[in-house]
Amino acid sequence: MNGTMVENKPKLGFIGVGWIGRNRLQAIANENIANIKVISDPNQQFAEEALLLAPQAEVMPSLQEMITSDLDGVIIATPSALHASQSIEAIHEGKAVFCQKPLGRNAEEVRNVVQAAQDKNVLLGVDFSYRFTQGIQALKQVLDSGELGTIYGVNLVFHNAYGPDKPWYFDPKLAGGGCVMDLGVHLVDLLVWLFNNPEVNEVNSQLFSKGKPITNVEEQVEDYAVAQMLINSSIAVQFACSWNLPAGVDAVIEASFYGTNGGVSFKNINGSFYDFVTERFYGTSRQAISTPGDAWGGKAAINWAEELAAKGNQFNPEAHQYVKAAEILDKIYNRK
Repeated sequence: MNGTMVENKPKLGFIGVGWIGRNRLQAIANENIANIKVISDPNQQFAEEALLLAPQAEVMPSLQEMITSDLDGVIIATPSALHASQSIEAIHEGKAVFCQKPLGRNAEEVRNVVQAAQDKNVLLGVDFSYRFTQGIQALKQVLDSGELGTIYGVNLVFHNAYGPDKPWYFDPKLAGGGCVMDLGVHLVDLLVWLFNNPEVNEVNSQLFSKGKPITNVEEQVEDYAVAQMLINSSIAVQFACSWNLPAGVDAVIEASFYGTNGGVSFKNINGSFYDFVTERFYGTSRQAISTPGDAWGGKAAINWAEELAAKGNQFNPEAHQYVKAAEILDKIYNRK
C-alpha cells in the first residue's frame, strides 16, 4: 500500500522511543500512513530525538495522559515487564495497540491482553517482524503450496554472539526469561504462524546459564537453550537460541523445513542480523527463491497501521496465535 493513499490516517501515540521505538516511529512516518500525535519517554533525550522525526507531535509525560487523549492507537516499546499492563490500560481506553515482543512475560499475561482486546474489540499487534521479511514470505508460499509433501522436520535457530546491555534483561521477574524470551520468541512465533496454531504434543528443553544447567527459571535467566518438540503428532521440531555464543559470526539465524518432496530454508548471510536468503532444496541441489536487501525491520508496525487505517479499530482473531506461542514458551521454561 502506498501510504499517501490512506484517506483516514489513524492518530498514533508512541510510548518508549529508544532505539527500537524510534525505528518503528520512523518506519511509520516514512510511509505517511498515520498522524504521529504523541510521544512519551522518561528519557528526555530519546523524546527529543523522536521529535526530530515527528516535529508535529506533542510530548506527554505518561501513558495515562496519552491514552485519554484523542488517539486511535498506541505503539508500546517499553521494558518487557510493562508490556502487558500498559497494553491492557490502552485497550481499556479503546485504543488499538501495537506492542514490542514479548507481549507478556508468560502465557497468563499474554492471554489477559488478548482477551481484553477481544472484549473491547480493538486491534492488537505484536512486533514479530520476521514474518514480514521477503525470505519468510517466500518460505510461507512454499509451505502453503504443499509442494514439500508431508513435512516431518523443522529446525529453528537464533544464536546471537552478543547479549543485551540493560540490567533488566537479566532479571527473570522483569524480563520473563533470557534468550528464549528475547530471541526464541521470534522462532516460536514463526512456528505458530506458519503452521496456523499447531497442536503441541511434546516439549522437552534444557536451559543453561554461563555453561551450567539452570535449576530454577524464577531466579536465573538462560543464555543458551535447546528444545525438542512434536507438533501435530507428526512433525519434529529442533529449537536452539543463545546470547553470547562463540559462533564465529555475529549471529546464526535459521528456519528450515523438511518434507517428503524436498525442503526450504531461511538463513542469515555471513552472520548478518539483517540480510537473509531463502532456498528451496531438491535432494543435493538448491535454488534461491528470495535474496537479501529488503528493509523489513518496521514492516510489522507498518502492516498494523495500514490495517487500522483500512479496516478501522477492530479485533483480528489472528491475535490468538500470540497466546499459543506464549504457551509454548511456558513449556520450554517448564512453567506449570
